[in-house]
Amino acid sequence: MADKKKKIKTRIKVNDEVVVITGKMKSKKGKILALDRESGKVIVQGVNLRKKFLRPSQENPKGGTVEMESPLHISNVQILDSKTKKPTRIRIEMKDGKKIRIAVKSDKELS
Repeated sequence: MADKKKKIKTRIKVNDEVVVITGKMKSKKGKILALDRESGKVIVQGVNLRKKFLRPSQENPKGGTVEMESPLHISNVQILDSKTKKPTRIRIEMKDGKKIRIAVKSDKELS
């Protein structure tokens, strides 16, 4: 029997503004750059930075270090409500036959 990975359902999308709600990066804000539903990870701009050490190459003869974002678990981030500037949950409503995302704290429609 084929081993299928279960995709995590989430209401978060790429380019959403989020806040980290737990861990050592708590209360840091950023935009989602990438979202992996199979592993349940997100990459947030400017959050959870790690240093990567580069070997010398033709493009970079001296080598060096680069800071890059590491993935966080989806459960550690929440959408930032643009009206209240606080983290909020999201609910889904039907409007004209389409599903729209609504911020729970302010009842504001998310793009």
